[in-house]
Amino acid sequence: MKLFQSLSLLLVTSLLFVGCSTKKHYDTIITNGIIYDGSGGAPVKADLGIVNDTVAAIGDLSSASATERIDAKGKAVTPGFINMMGHSEESLIIDGRGQSDIRQGVTLEIFCESSPAPLTEKMRLQAEQGQGDFRYKVEWHSLGEYMNFLEKKGIAPNIASFVGAGTIRMNVIGEENKAPTPVQLDSMKQLVAQAMQQGALGVTCALIYPPDNFATTDELIALCKEAAKYGGTYSSHMRSEANQFTQAVNELITIAREAGLPAEIHHLKAAGKSNWNKLDSVINIVEKARKEGLQIDADMYTYVAGATGLTSAFPPTLQDGGFGKLRERLMDPKWRAKMKIAMNSNPQDWENLYSGAGGPEHVLLLGFKQDSLKKYTGKTIADVAKIRNQSAEDCAMDLIIQDSTRVGVAYFLMNEDNVRKQAGLPWVSFGSDEGSYTTEGVFLKSNAHPRAYGNFARFLGKYVRDEKVCTLQEAIRKLANLPAEHLRLKNRGMLKAGYFADVVIFDPATIQDHSTFEKPHQYSTGVSDVWVNGKQVFKNGEPTDARPGRFVKGPGFGSATK
Repeated sequence: MKLFQSLSLLLVTSLLFVGCSTKKHYDTIITNGIIYDGSGGAPVKADLGIVNDTVAAIGDLSSASATERIDAKGKAVTPGFINMMGHSEESLIIDGRGQSDIRQGVTLEIFCESSPAPLTEKMRLQAEQGQGDFRYKVEWHSLGEYMNFLEKKGIAPNIASFVGAGTIRMNVIGEENKAPTPVQLDSMKQLVAQAMQQGALGVTCALIYPPDNFATTDELIALCKEAAKYGGTYSSHMRSEANQFTQAVNELITIAREAGLPAEIHHLKAAGKSNWNKLDSVINIVEKARKEGLQIDADMYTYVAGATGLTSAFPPTLQDGGFGKLRERLMDPKWRAKMKIAMNSNPQDWENLYSGAGGPEHVLLLGFKQDSLKKYTGKTIADVAKIRNQSAEDCAMDLIIQDSTRVGVAYFLMNEDNVRKQAGLPWVSFGSDEGSYTTEGVFLKSNAHPRAYGNFARFLGKYVRDEKVCTLQEAIRKLANLPAEHLRLKNRGMLKAGYFADVVIFDPATIQDHSTFEKPHQYSTGVSDVWVNGKQVFKNGEPTDARPGRFVKGPGFGSATK
């Protein structure tokens, strides 16, 4: 018996010795960094170990071995940032590196407002024929097919997508301003269910544009109820950010309450000088709803100008039938007269961005499809009207006719004090509302909004470091964990053992945006290294060849019909 006990003790001692002497091995260890884990808590000085696609450990890893060690040199080590409202649906097809965002620490792009699918065959052909600077084959019909196509192609960042209520409306009804029949509404709900099962995050819309604008509140509630069955979220470019700002927020809250799902206000703003004083009221409305238990969040970009189409100078009712019909009307003298009146109106029932900006001198031309018009890029409508010896209204309409596109423009609409106030709100995350570009090739044919290159760096540099709208640890929470939690993304948005290794190293003292409206194609600086799913896509200030980006699926992925 004593012999057996002695042998047992010897065996246990031997096993303990072996366990203590075996070094833990990691693919990557990041040393000498200040860890901001995304929770909003105080940072800690620690090492971070990565195995495969996962954060394996945070702590003192000095005795562990690693295939590669990265010295963070006292810089911030954070979870990858989530672009809560991005538009890289096309740009990543052209160049999967996504450099303008990767260089700011963005590791996940969220597609919203509209979606690249589901498409009918007619819509698929229109998508191919209506392309501008970017040229590519549309090889998908469903949202899942598109997302899998992009992942398979090879991309640096992760991607996730909502399904567009307007895309679904076009699929079933077309571009006409009419209500769905009960049968059509059932078809639309089925398309929402299909998209949710394929991994969509929820239902999204852009209610100032046709055909989204043609949807009633009840129609949107019906679609959102379908998404809610799968744990989805409702996200919206609201029906108004100007004259009907408070009413639009109340509509979003009504949809969230009636459908029983969280909601996201895209690019929160009070647009137009006469509406700047409404922001405090809107903040109070949102915070009251949150206290009542509704999950209402928002995102924003850190600039006083928005960017969209020049067609936003015309009422949606005059765009009934789609862009082709609008272009025909712009060539008809009777319709042109109506358009001129509309452009200079301050309506309550639609969003006139041309008037809200204060006129043609505050509308900057960003991009054209036709090479013959690209000479006007970077000029205002007022500038071009003078060059062409036209009224501003005729100039705007003729540019749309000649380019056969909605013509990309920037509208200067917002107030800097409001931007600063929003940036510090605890329920506001950040979205570029732009593509993710490189400073070469086809991307240089048009001007981007500077938010494509600077939105996240501008927040961290100008607003957090310089103006101190919030602490750095709170800023990291707002950039990473806040959107991940709101969208119910599993194991994203934090640096935590078992979470995906989406990691950023940046210098809080030097991070800075450089893009301007005059010279937009300039990368931000201050981020040195970025990992996506454990693979380094940006190393010591240079892109790598890695394309580890994945289709990050929503909570309803793979669910059976409900």
